[in-house]
Amino acid sequence: METPMGLLVVGSIALDSVETPFGRTEEALGGSAVFFAVAGSLLHPVQVVGVVGRDYPMGELQRLGQRGIDLRGVTVADGESFRWSGKYGFDLSTRDTLETRLGVFANFRPVIPEAFRDAEFVFLGNIDPELQLDVLRQVHRPKLVACDTMNYWIQGKRTALLRLLQEVDVLLVNDSEVRELSGDWHIHRAARWVLERGPKFVVVKKGEHGAVLVEPGRTFYVPAYPLDDVFDPTGAGDSFAGGFMAYLAHTGDLSSANLRRAMVYGSAMGSFAVERFSVARFEEITLADVRARVRAHKDLVHFDLDADL
Repeated sequence: METPMGLLVVGSIALDSVETPFGRTEEALGGSAVFFAVAGSLLHPVQVVGVVGRDYPMGELQRLGQRGIDLRGVTVADGESFRWSGKYGFDLSTRDTLETRLGVFANFRPVIPEAFRDAEFVFLGNIDPELQLDVLRQVHRPKLVACDTMNYWIQGKRTALLRLLQEVDVLLVNDSEVRELSGDWHIHRAARWVLERGPKFVVVKKGEHGAVLVEPGRTFYVPAYPLDDVFDPTGAGDSFAGGFMAYLAHTGDLSSANLRRAMVYGSAMGSFAVERFSVARFEEITLADVRARVRAHKDLVHFDLDADL
Protein backbone atom coordinates (compact mmCIF):
# COMPACT_ATOMS: atom_id res chain seq x y z
CA MET A 1 0.00 0.00 0.00
CA GLU A 2 1.35 3.42 -0.97
CA THR A 3 2.10 5.97 1.75
CA PRO A 4 -0.34 8.91 1.52
CA MET A 5 1.25 12.04 0.14
CA GLY A 6 1.70 14.62 2.89
CA LEU A 7 -0.42 17.78 2.67
CA LEU A 8 0.84 20.71 4.75
CA VAL A 9 -0.88 24.01 5.46
CA VAL A 10 0.77 26.97 7.18
CA GLY A 11 -1.54 29.80 8.16
CA SER A 12 -3.67 31.54 10.75
CA ILE A 13 -5.71 29.93 13.51
CA ALA A 14 -8.22 32.41 14.84
CA LEU A 15 -11.39 33.04 16.78
CA ASP A 16 -13.99 34.73 14.58
CA SER A 17 -16.98 36.81 15.62
CA VAL A 18 -19.25 37.26 12.62
CA GLU A 19 -22.57 39.01 12.05
CA THR A 20 -24.67 38.51 8.93
CA PRO A 21 -28.32 39.39 8.21
CA PHE A 22 -29.11 35.78 9.16
CA GLY A 23 -27.48 35.61 12.60
CA ARG A 24 -24.23 35.96 14.45
CA THR A 25 -21.59 33.87 16.13
CA GLU A 26 -19.03 34.76 18.78
CA GLU A 27 -15.44 33.51 18.96
CA ALA A 28 -15.99 30.56 16.64
CA LEU A 29 -13.15 28.53 15.15
CA GLY A 30 -11.65 30.39 12.20
CA GLY A 31 -8.48 31.29 10.38
CA SER A 32 -7.10 30.19 7.02
CA ALA A 33 -5.40 27.04 8.34
CA VAL A 34 -8.54 25.88 10.14
CA PHE A 35 -10.91 26.27 7.18
CA PHE A 36 -8.34 24.72 4.83
CA ALA A 37 -7.73 21.74 7.11
CA VAL A 38 -11.35 21.00 7.97
CA ALA A 39 -12.42 21.10 4.33
CA GLY A 40 -9.37 19.25 3.03
CA SER A 41 -9.46 16.48 5.63
CA LEU A 42 -12.67 15.15 4.11
CA LEU A 43 -10.51 14.08 1.16
CA HIS A 44 -6.99 13.64 2.54
CA PRO A 45 -5.08 13.95 5.86
CA VAL A 46 -3.79 17.46 6.56
CA GLN A 47 -0.80 18.65 8.59
CA VAL A 48 -1.23 22.06 10.24
CA VAL A 49 1.36 24.62 11.32
CA GLY A 50 0.13 27.68 13.22
CA VAL A 51 0.08 29.42 16.58
CA VAL A 52 -2.58 30.05 19.24
CA GLY A 53 -2.62 31.73 22.62
CA ARG A 54 -3.24 29.97 25.90
CA ASP A 55 -6.85 31.17 25.79
CA TYR A 56 -7.62 29.14 22.65
CA PRO A 57 -10.19 26.32 23.00
CA MET A 58 -7.70 23.56 22.21
CA GLY A 59 -10.32 20.94 22.95
CA GLU A 60 -12.23 22.11 19.89
CA LEU A 61 -9.11 21.85 17.71
CA GLN A 62 -8.25 18.44 19.09
CA ARG A 63 -11.77 17.24 18.36
CA LEU A 64 -11.25 18.28 14.75
CA GLY A 65 -7.94 16.45 14.82
CA GLN A 66 -9.83 13.19 14.97
CA ARG A 67 -10.94 13.85 11.39
CA GLY A 68 -7.44 13.35 9.98
CA ILE A 69 -5.90 16.70 10.94
CA ASP A 70 -2.39 16.48 12.42
CA LEU A 71 -1.94 19.33 14.91
CA ARG A 72 1.64 18.62 15.98
CA GLY A 73 2.71 21.84 14.24
CA VAL A 74 0.39 24.04 16.29
CA THR A 75 2.28 26.01 18.94
CA VAL A 76 0.61 27.31 22.10
CA ALA A 77 2.28 30.61 23.02
CA ASP A 78 1.92 32.94 25.99
CA GLY A 79 -0.57 35.65 25.16
CA GLU A 80 -3.90 36.17 23.45
CA SER A 81 -5.08 34.26 20.38
CA PHE A 82 -5.70 35.94 17.04
CA ARG A 83 -9.23 37.38 16.93
CA TRP A 84 -11.19 38.83 14.04
CA SER A 85 -14.71 40.25 13.90
CA GLY A 86 -16.73 41.39 10.91
CA LYS A 87 -20.18 42.28 9.69
CA TYR A 88 -21.66 41.43 6.28
CA GLY A 89 -24.24 43.38 4.29
CA PHE A 90 -27.50 41.86 3.10
CA ASP A 91 -26.09 40.53 -0.18
CA LEU A 92 -23.08 39.05 1.70
CA SER A 93 -20.71 40.50 -0.88
CA THR A 94 -19.77 43.51 1.25
CA ARG A 95 -17.99 43.12 4.57
CA ASP A 96 -16.81 45.53 7.23
CA THR A 97 -14.00 44.45 9.51
CA LEU A 98 -14.96 45.59 13.01
CA GLU A 99 -11.84 44.47 14.85
CA THR A 100 -8.57 42.64 14.27
CA ARG A 101 -6.44 41.63 17.26
CA LEU A 102 -3.39 39.70 16.12
CA GLY A 103 -2.26 38.58 19.57
CA VAL A 104 0.40 35.88 19.36
CA PHE A 105 -0.07 35.69 15.58
CA ALA A 106 1.81 39.02 15.29
CA ASN A 107 5.04 37.22 16.24
CA PHE A 108 4.32 34.00 14.33
CA ARG A 109 7.50 32.46 12.94
CA PRO A 110 6.56 29.09 11.43
CA VAL A 111 8.69 26.14 12.48
CA ILE A 112 7.92 23.04 10.44
CA PRO A 113 8.18 19.84 12.53
CA GLU A 114 10.62 17.30 11.16
CA ALA A 115 7.73 14.89 10.61
CA PHE A 116 6.11 17.42 8.23
CA ARG A 117 9.16 18.41 6.18
CA ASP A 118 8.66 15.68 3.58
CA ALA A 119 5.19 16.97 2.69
CA GLU A 120 4.70 16.67 -1.05
CA PHE A 121 1.89 19.21 -1.22
CA VAL A 122 2.29 22.55 0.57
CA PHE A 123 -0.19 25.39 0.94
CA LEU A 124 1.09 28.72 2.23
CA GLY A 125 -1.75 30.74 3.73
CA ASN A 126 -1.76 34.52 3.39
CA ILE A 127 0.94 35.33 5.91
CA ASP A 128 3.95 37.62 5.33
CA PRO A 129 5.64 36.50 2.06
CA GLU A 130 9.01 36.52 3.82
CA LEU A 131 7.63 33.91 6.22
CA GLN A 132 6.20 31.96 3.29
CA LEU A 133 9.68 31.91 1.75
CA ASP A 134 11.13 30.73 5.05
CA VAL A 135 8.67 27.82 5.12
CA LEU A 136 9.88 26.75 1.68
CA ARG A 137 13.43 26.61 3.02
CA GLN A 138 12.24 24.18 5.70
CA VAL A 139 10.47 21.64 3.49
CA HIS A 140 12.45 19.17 1.44
CA ARG A 141 11.17 18.35 -2.05
CA PRO A 142 7.50 19.23 -2.40
CA LYS A 143 5.73 18.07 -5.52
CA LEU A 144 3.43 21.11 -5.58
CA VAL A 145 3.51 24.41 -3.68
CA ALA A 146 0.54 26.77 -3.69
CA CYS A 147 0.22 30.11 -1.96
CA ASP A 148 -2.35 32.73 -1.12
CA THR A 149 -1.76 36.39 -0.42
CA MET A 150 -3.76 39.52 0.35
CA ASN A 151 -3.88 43.22 -0.49
CA TYR A 152 -1.90 44.11 2.65
CA TRP A 153 1.14 42.11 1.47
CA ILE A 154 0.72 43.19 -2.16
CA GLN A 155 1.03 46.79 -1.02
CA GLY A 156 3.57 46.39 1.78
CA LYS A 157 5.81 43.45 0.79
CA ARG A 158 5.67 43.48 -3.01
CA THR A 159 9.37 42.68 -3.56
CA ALA A 160 9.25 39.64 -1.28
CA LEU A 161 5.96 38.53 -2.83
CA LEU A 162 7.39 38.67 -6.36
CA ARG A 163 10.37 36.65 -5.15
CA LEU A 164 7.96 34.09 -3.66
CA LEU A 165 6.11 33.77 -6.97
CA GLN A 166 9.32 32.52 -8.57
CA GLU A 167 9.27 29.53 -6.19
CA VAL A 168 5.63 28.42 -6.14
CA ASP A 169 3.59 26.40 -8.61
CA VAL A 170 0.14 27.84 -7.95
CA LEU A 171 -1.11 31.25 -6.84
CA LEU A 172 -4.65 31.20 -5.39
CA VAL A 173 -6.10 34.68 -4.97
CA ASN A 174 -9.38 36.51 -5.39
CA ASP A 175 -10.17 38.78 -8.31
CA SER A 176 -9.38 42.06 -6.53
CA GLU A 177 -6.00 40.71 -5.39
CA VAL A 178 -4.87 39.55 -8.84
CA ARG A 179 -5.93 42.92 -10.27
CA GLU A 180 -3.95 44.84 -7.67
CA LEU A 181 -0.92 42.58 -7.98
CA SER A 182 -0.74 42.91 -11.77
CA GLY A 183 -2.06 46.45 -12.12
CA ASP A 184 -4.51 45.17 -14.77
CA TRP A 185 -8.30 45.22 -14.33
CA HIS A 186 -8.75 42.36 -16.83
CA ILE A 187 -8.65 39.10 -14.86
CA HIS A 188 -7.33 36.88 -17.66
CA ARG A 189 -4.56 39.29 -18.59
CA ALA A 190 -3.78 39.73 -14.90
CA ALA A 191 -3.48 35.96 -14.43
CA ARG A 192 -1.19 35.68 -17.47
CA TRP A 193 0.95 38.46 -15.95
CA VAL A 194 1.35 36.27 -12.87
CA LEU A 195 2.24 33.22 -14.99
CA GLU A 196 5.10 35.19 -16.53
CA ARG A 197 6.57 35.63 -13.03
CA GLY A 198 6.93 32.00 -12.06
CA PRO A 199 3.79 30.03 -11.16
CA LYS A 200 2.60 27.30 -13.53
CA PHE A 201 -1.06 27.93 -12.66
CA VAL A 202 -3.20 30.74 -11.30
CA VAL A 203 -6.54 30.19 -9.58
CA VAL A 204 -8.71 33.30 -9.33
CA LYS A 205 -11.58 33.01 -6.85
CA LYS A 206 -14.61 35.12 -7.72
CA GLY A 207 -16.96 34.40 -4.83
CA GLU A 208 -20.54 33.83 -5.97
CA HIS A 209 -19.31 33.97 -9.57
CA GLY A 210 -17.14 30.86 -9.27
CA ALA A 211 -13.42 30.47 -9.95
CA VAL A 212 -11.05 30.46 -12.90
CA LEU A 213 -8.00 28.25 -13.50
CA VAL A 214 -5.49 29.86 -15.85
CA GLU A 215 -2.51 27.97 -17.23
CA PRO A 216 -0.35 28.73 -20.29
CA GLY A 217 -2.62 28.59 -23.31
CA ARG A 218 -5.70 27.29 -21.43
CA THR A 219 -8.43 28.58 -19.16
CA PHE A 220 -11.06 26.68 -17.18
CA TYR A 221 -14.06 28.12 -15.37
CA VAL A 222 -16.04 26.44 -12.58
CA PRO A 223 -19.27 28.12 -11.45
CA ALA A 224 -20.24 28.56 -7.84
CA TYR A 225 -22.80 26.01 -6.76
CA PRO A 226 -26.30 27.57 -6.51
CA LEU A 227 -27.41 27.40 -2.88
CA ASP A 228 -30.77 27.94 -1.22
CA ASP A 229 -29.18 29.00 2.06
CA VAL A 230 -26.05 31.12 2.52
CA PHE A 231 -25.26 32.13 6.09
CA ASP A 232 -21.62 33.17 6.25
CA PRO A 233 -19.03 33.60 3.45
CA THR A 234 -16.12 33.69 5.93
CA GLY A 235 -13.59 30.99 5.09
CA ALA A 236 -15.10 30.04 1.73
CA GLY A 237 -11.88 30.82 -0.14
CA ASP A 238 -9.72 28.84 2.29
CA SER A 239 -12.19 25.96 2.14
CA PHE A 240 -11.91 26.09 -1.66
CA ALA A 241 -8.12 25.88 -1.33
CA GLY A 242 -8.45 22.94 1.07
CA GLY A 243 -10.63 20.98 -1.33
CA PHE A 244 -8.43 21.85 -4.31
CA MET A 245 -5.15 20.87 -2.68
CA ALA A 246 -6.52 17.81 -0.86
CA TYR A 247 -7.89 16.37 -4.09
CA LEU A 248 -4.52 16.82 -5.79
CA ALA A 249 -2.72 15.25 -2.81
CA HIS A 250 -5.18 12.34 -2.74
CA THR A 251 -4.76 11.60 -6.44
CA GLY A 252 -1.11 12.63 -6.88
CA ASP A 253 -2.04 13.65 -10.43
CA LEU A 254 -1.03 17.10 -11.70
CA SER A 255 -2.36 16.73 -15.23
CA SER A 256 -4.48 19.51 -16.67
CA ALA A 257 -7.57 17.30 -16.58
CA ASN A 258 -7.05 16.51 -12.90
CA LEU A 259 -6.43 20.15 -12.00
CA ARG A 260 -9.86 20.86 -13.46
CA ARG A 261 -11.41 18.16 -11.31
CA ALA A 262 -9.62 19.64 -8.29
CA MET A 263 -11.22 22.99 -9.11
CA VAL A 264 -14.66 21.40 -8.89
CA TYR A 265 -13.83 19.76 -5.55
CA GLY A 266 -12.60 23.13 -4.31
CA SER A 267 -15.82 24.81 -5.43
CA ALA A 268 -17.85 22.12 -3.67
CA MET A 269 -15.98 22.71 -0.40
CA GLY A 270 -16.43 26.46 -0.69
CA SER A 271 -20.16 25.96 -1.15
CA PHE A 272 -20.43 23.85 1.99
CA ALA A 273 -18.48 26.42 4.01
CA VAL A 274 -21.02 29.20 3.48
CA GLU A 275 -24.03 27.14 4.56
CA ARG A 276 -23.24 27.51 8.28
CA PHE A 277 -21.18 29.73 10.54
CA SER A 278 -17.56 28.77 11.15
CA VAL A 279 -16.76 25.15 10.21
CA ALA A 280 -20.08 23.75 11.43
CA ARG A 281 -21.26 22.53 8.01
CA PHE A 282 -18.19 20.34 7.56
CA GLU A 283 -19.05 18.49 10.74
CA GLU A 284 -22.39 17.50 9.24
CA ILE A 285 -21.27 16.13 5.88
CA THR A 286 -19.52 13.00 4.64
CA LEU A 287 -17.41 12.13 1.64
CA ALA A 288 -20.59 10.87 -0.03
CA ASP A 289 -22.11 14.35 0.32
CA VAL A 290 -19.02 15.88 -1.28
CA ARG A 291 -19.17 13.47 -4.21
CA ALA A 292 -22.87 14.19 -4.70
CA ARG A 293 -22.19 17.93 -4.89
CA VAL A 294 -19.34 17.37 -7.33
CA ARG A 295 -21.71 15.39 -9.57
CA ALA A 296 -24.23 18.23 -9.28
CA HIS A 297 -21.52 20.67 -10.38
CA LYS A 298 -20.98 18.57 -13.49
CA ASP A 299 -24.69 18.76 -14.30
CA LEU A 300 -24.48 22.56 -14.14
CA VAL A 301 -22.15 22.82 -17.12
CA HIS A 302 -22.28 19.53 -19.06
CA PHE A 303 -23.81 19.56 -22.52
CA ASP A 304 -23.43 17.65 -25.82
CA LEU A 305 -22.23 19.45 -28.89
CA ASP A 306 -24.64 19.62 -31.81
CA ALA A 307 -22.85 17.52 -34.40
CA ASP A 308 -25.19 18.62 -37.21
CA LEU A 309 -24.70 22.38 -36.91
